[in-house]
Parts: sequence; C-alpha cells; structure tokens
Amino acid sequence: MPIRHCIVHLIEKKPDGSPAVLHARDTELAESQAIENLLADLNESYNAKQGKAWGYFHDESGAFPFSGWLTQYLEHAQDFTAFSRQAVEHLQKLMEESNLSTGGHVLFAHYQQGMTEYLAIALLHHSEGVAVTDSLDVTPAKHLDLGQLHLAARINLSEWRNNKQSRQYISFIKGKNGKKVSDYFRDFIGCQEGVDAPGETRTLLKAFSDFVESEDLSEDETRAKTSALVDYASSQARLGEAITLEELSGLIDEDRPKAFYDHIRNKDYGLSPEIPPDKRTLNQFRRFTGRAEGLSISFEAHLLGSRIQYDEAQDTLIIRQLPTQLKDQLKRNKD
Repeated sequence: MPIRHCIVHLIEKKPDGSPAVLHARDTELAESQAIENLLADLNESYNAKQGKAWGYFHDESGAFPFSGWLTQYLEHAQDFTAFSRQAVEHLQKLMEESNLSTGGHVLFAHYQQGMTEYLAIALLHHSEGVAVTDSLDVTPAKHLDLGQLHLAARINLSEWRNNKQSRQYISFIKGKNGKKVSDYFRDFIGCQEGVDAPGETRTLLKAFSDFVESEDLSEDETRAKTSALVDYASSQARLGEAITLEELSGLIDEDRPKAFYDHIRNKDYGLSPEIPPDKRTLNQFRRFTGRAEGLSISFEAHLLGSRIQYDEAQDTLIIRQLPTQLKDQLKRNKD
C-alpha cells in the first residue's frame, strides 16, 4: 500500500462548549513501518464498521470548501501539508460550533491500493493501558484505540476525478441510532448521501431470490449460489470495496456467467453496476432449510415474520405470496 503523503494534527476540545485548540504539524510524517502499520490497522477497522454511508461532494461553496482545497492539492496548486492545514482549521471551527464534539488527533493520508488512489481522514483517540518496560516494570501507556473509530471518511480520488456521474465515491461513518454527533464531520467533508447501501443490498438480494425462483433450481444448487453471493459480498465489505454485478454474476453461475446480470437488467431493478455492500443486511441473508417425508422447504431468513409466519405452539408454517410456478402447479392439479 504505497503511502504518498500522511500527516497528523491535534485538536483539543471537550464536549462542553469550550474553545477548540489546534496544534498543527508543520511537516508531513516521514515514511516508516509504524505509519504503514497504522494505516493498515485503520483500514481494517474502518472496513469492519457497520452503518457506513456512501455519497458525493456538495458543490463547492463557502459552507462546503473542502472539495475545492482538495482539487487545488491534486492539481499541485498547494502541497499536502498546506491542504491539510486548511482542512483541519475548518474542522476546528465546526467543532467549536458543535457542543457535542470531542477533539482528538486528525489523520490525513493519501495512499494507493492497486490502481486506485484514496484519501482517508479520521479522528483518532487514545486509550489508557499498561506496558512492561525493558527493566520489567509495569508502567501506564497510551495507545491509539482504532476499535473506537467513530468519525472517519474515505474518498476514492480515482472515482471522483474519472467518473463525473458517480454518487458513491465517498464513504463515511454515520452516527449510531440517528445521533447527530457526527453531522459536523460530514459537513466538514462536504458530503451528501448518494447511495442507500442497505436499500441497494436488499434490492440485490431480492433480485437474487427472484432469479433463483425463475431458474427452478434444486436445493443444493440454490444453497451453492447463495453461498457464492454471500461469500463474495462479505469479502467486498471486509475490503471496503463495492459489489460489481458482472463479477458477482460470473461467480454465481460459471457456466452462464451473464445469466444473473442479464436477469437484473431485464427486470429493471434499478441497481447500479457497482453497489456498496451493507454487512448488517448480508448477515440477515441466510436460509432456513428442512426436508422430511417428501416435503422440502427452504427460505431466506429475512422473510420470517413478513411473508412467512412460524407458530411454534401449533407446529405450523404459514407462507404468503406463493411462488408463481408453485401456484401454477397447484392450479393444474386442481383442474
């Protein structure tokens, strides 16, 4: 992971309305194994976070100046240190306006993965711990607590600059349970939500369910294709990458690699060629399966409680909105 530029500033601020004090670094951080380890750990923690949102920049304005400063840096009108200083001063101002905000170390890192360039911005905090010294004494020690990452964003610079139609080149951590503690950080980036990751993932899973039903597959074939989808989507979520529909289609059916992709296009589900995976939605997508005495039942977990009702006391399963093929067979049998 080549790191092009990296710098850390410190904003001291308590969530009590007190002024925010900036301690800005004058030079970039030199390349080191520690910096590489930090960025690798940060990416791992960021990718594992649930509840991220995806979006794109507001038009540059006085309220949202960040994208303009970023453009100047990328076009070599100013260096990385100057860019980060402008940005962190703006963040300091927004922190002072937000009584709920808490300061911390602000990391800016411009790096590359494969052919793609990214800018990561994160507010980092320390945790108290202990360490054993060379003389075998136990002493207090501070360490960056990446497990408590609440304010961070990652900008796909390559996507932003090369795909003007994209509405998902920025990802950022949303506040839990609708909390607005993180709103000032989103405004600092100047980002607006452009893609509903949970909604897009649910639509993808609905398209897959329809595809499986239309193919009239066996239980084993259905299970294999479901595993292929969930494994790939979960892997992309861990990497912080989007699901590519054409690639997914090829994994689901190697003999007919375009079958699922064509199904999505022909049915017009409104999915983009690449969608951000939502881990929480994926975790709910598993199947309940049972077979006994000529009866075979298999359905996705997210249908339980809506289209499918289970009554444990009566030992019954009520299924609503039966598959079309099953209804046709039942009608023909009745006739």
